[in-house]
Amino acid sequence: MNTYNLSHISTKAPEKLEKGDCKKETEKILKELNELQNLLYAEGKHAVLIILQGMDASGKDGAIRNVLGRMNPQGVQVTSFKVPTEEEASHDFLWRINRSTPARGHIQVFNRSHYEDVLVTRVHGWCSDELAVRRFDAINHFETLLQEDNSTTILKFYLHVSAEEQAGRLRERMTNPAKMWKYNKRDFEEAELRDKYYKYYRDCFQNCNKPEWQIIPADQNWYKEYLIARSVKEHLVALNMKYPSLKPGN
Repeated sequence: MNTYNLSHISTKAPEKLEKGDCKKETEKILKELNELQNLLYAEGKHAVLIILQGMDASGKDGAIRNVLGRMNPQGVQVTSFKVPTEEEASHDFLWRINRSTPARGHIQVFNRSHYEDVLVTRVHGWCSDELAVRRFDAINHFETLLQEDNSTTILKFYLHVSAEEQAGRLRERMTNPAKMWKYNKRDFEEAELRDKYYKYYRDCFQNCNKPEWQIIPADQNWYKEYLIARSVKEHLVALNMKYPSLKPGN
């Protein structure tokens, strides 16, 4: 059984894997994904929810742009969950999440998600262990409901970036004009809490594992994008979708 010990899981691609070959395969998959997403939209029987979690600068935005952003925007939506607004905080923690779940025929991407309420809240002591356990139960019921009642395929990706690579990416935000808008000095402070985050991520992986999390090595963007694209493709193919035929009288 996977114990999800992130300290012992590689953040890099296998050495034998050729970058060029992998990128070519990714491009092939992306073309197939475009057709599969169109089929999902046309058939209208299934929904897909893609959850992206990870430390700051783990590459969530890049995955959205380079993999999921290549599909028809008519059937793909992205929601980024930041600090709750005053209105959101006055409701239960799943209220704002439930409003963004995908309709059948659509792919919904969560850039961070309901798991923030059992991660960052625990790291900073805003959520007790007892409350976290209750929230795990609520999350499991919520995800089961989506899967069973709305034919939603849920894919949960943790983008696993090393401390060294994360530090380099955060420093780049201070010097690269195209990335300065992302800079937040608090990100460096959060990076120092990596061990705490690992502890609570492991709790999420073990307590909310239907479906199981996919740990994506994220130090090399080309490998991260390949793994995510391949997984999305495999799950869409498994739906065995078909284009609707003409209705009688048309």
